[in-house]
Amino acid sequence: MDRVDRDEKLPALKLTVVQYGILIMMFVLVAGLWRLQVLGGDNFRVLAEQNRIRKVPVLAARGKLFDREGRLLVDSYPSVSCFLLREQNRSIDADLPLIAKGLNLDLDQLRATLRHFRAAPGYQPIPIKEDISPDEQAFIAAHQNELPELETIDVERRLYPRDGFASHLIGYVGELSEDDLNNPKFAYYEPGDVVGKAGVEQTYDPLLRGEDGSMDVIVDSHGREVGTRGIQLSTPGHDLKLTIDNDIQKAAELALGDANGAVVAMDPRNGEILAMVSHPSFDPNAFAVKIGRADWNKLITDPNHPLMNKAIQDQLAPGSTFKVIMSVAGLEEGVAQNLKVNCAGGGDFYGHFFHCDHHHGLLSIHEAIPESCDTYFYTLAEKLGIDTIAKYATGLGIGSKTGIDLPNEMAGVMPSTKWKMKTFHEKWYAGEVISVGIGQGAVDVTPIQLLRALSGIASNGHLVRPHVVDPAQLPAEFKQAFLDSLSGAGDVRMPLNDDTWMTVTEGMAQATTPGPYHTAEGAHLEGIDFAGKTGTAQVVNHSAGVMKLSADIAQRPNSWFVGMVPRRNPDIVVAVLWEHGGWGSVSAPVAARIIEAFVDKQRRLDNNLQEAQAPSKVEVGAVWSQQPEPGVPAPARVTAASSVAASTVPKVQGGHFELALPSPATAPRRPAAAASQVAATNPQAATSQQAAVQR
Repeated sequence: MDRVDRDEKLPALKLTVVQYGILIMMFVLVAGLWRLQVLGGDNFRVLAEQNRIRKVPVLAARGKLFDREGRLLVDSYPSVSCFLLREQNRSIDADLPLIAKGLNLDLDQLRATLRHFRAAPGYQPIPIKEDISPDEQAFIAAHQNELPELETIDVERRLYPRDGFASHLIGYVGELSEDDLNNPKFAYYEPGDVVGKAGVEQTYDPLLRGEDGSMDVIVDSHGREVGTRGIQLSTPGHDLKLTIDNDIQKAAELALGDANGAVVAMDPRNGEILAMVSHPSFDPNAFAVKIGRADWNKLITDPNHPLMNKAIQDQLAPGSTFKVIMSVAGLEEGVAQNLKVNCAGGGDFYGHFFHCDHHHGLLSIHEAIPESCDTYFYTLAEKLGIDTIAKYATGLGIGSKTGIDLPNEMAGVMPSTKWKMKTFHEKWYAGEVISVGIGQGAVDVTPIQLLRALSGIASNGHLVRPHVVDPAQLPAEFKQAFLDSLSGAGDVRMPLNDDTWMTVTEGMAQATTPGPYHTAEGAHLEGIDFAGKTGTAQVVNHSAGVMKLSADIAQRPNSWFVGMVPRRNPDIVVAVLWEHGGWGSVSAPVAARIIEAFVDKQRRLDNNLQEAQAPSKVEVGAVWSQQPEPGVPAPARVTAASSVAASTVPKVQGGHFELALPSPATAPRRPAAAASQVAATNPQAATSQQAAVQR
């Protein structure tokens, strides 16, 4: 028995190990409890609170847009959006058919939306429908117990002008796409955020969008709202005043009409864009909610490119408008002053015959600009060479961005020997310069680029950066970083000789006056110093593009015109592009209507409206009475029974005659005393004078 008892006893070492093991386990448990209940207490208290408190975003109102005179262009209106919450401790897949039916959604599209947000944090609400109707709001309220995952949020929805008014300049807003979220530019944005997608809305989105707030909503264990705890108010976005003039914009929209193309009007003294039109346009209100797939596909597949801002993105040959730049190059180089060319309908250059539209005869630079003689500028291009032409064209901004504060501006193309070697790895052939001389060949410009170049010439070499928002109203912390981010030429000074400036501007002024072969005489404005230059840019060969204007529209040349008022140091410059419009002269009246609207408005503001000229003669009718002469019988209607003696009955006479009126400036003013004297000496004349005055 003693031996058995000794075998059953544990060695002292093993017993010690067991005791210390139990002690260590107790220490670990106590340490874990301390960590959970003391050290991590605040954290778990917050997590528990989050189960009871739901943060609902309070979306910031987007800043408004005004025109230069403070007239409202873009506003926002109150709307309600529906979101889906995933923190409900329940599967929502079974509820999707009912949700889709009640909110008039396509079930497959709803499931696709949920898949799109699968990687998003579970606490982030999923937007499933924007701008819901009152009936859909009633459905959500009636099914609050069945569908606690549905939540509504009040938002401010964008309200744009109707009929696509200034749509390309203003732009539109839209929800971030997957590609946007992968862009580092949107690193701090979340799925479902609405941002500017084009125009001013995109460029100035950081200022316009404001800062969202949030509201703490108390919910029960089923996720139902039972109260609110607090709210962090949102910060509205900044309002912006644009440089466009609503009246000039309307005139530009109406002047271009249904034509495909673009119009830009600018103040060349400071670069303020007064109007910008691109046709065909689009309705930005369609994007304010969420554009449907069918409507989106229709826009992006339209061959006329309604989403393209043609004023800054359409790169086309400038045609004869480029001859103004050619004239500057020729005069600055001392070549054009004494150059005279005999135009016989074209000329032979480098073994090929190049056509001209007319037989202009012998002419100099003074006739070549207003008559737009191709033969003259073929000859000038041959004498200058491509690199000399490129020197002056690039100095005037051709082939580079203007730096306008709108997204996705294109740079155009100005060819040179270096450009061709870099682009095509080929040398430049001398014969290629002939087409460049009349704005054809490899030359491509945008309307805003051409506008800036020709306005710079008319301003004696002062080129400005176009802009649609005055930088002076931008916050200081935003302004400098924003201006540094803009690529483009900006403000540039290219001094011109006085003779160059005078000759070119005089030639452009002559182009809009009646005269043989003056290409823009149809845009002549009486009493307005209007200068300009047309351009007919071929898209196919010469005969099909110009002579056969009844052919397929796609084969017609593009019609250009750039005009300014006055001819030197202008107050306004207008560029018009009419795609496949035919002759350049058809665009000139479009610009003339805009110029006329601008001048009339300035005269109204200055109280300087021209008064209609008074007629030199006016028809006058008068009736007067005269005492009967002795021996003349009384009127037949007076009888012997009358109480008035026949001899005293006055004679009534009438007359209809023309009265010659002196001009107001030369008409003598008769003193009151003289008028009284006339009345006293000749009552009949005085009565006639009074009748004429009443007339």
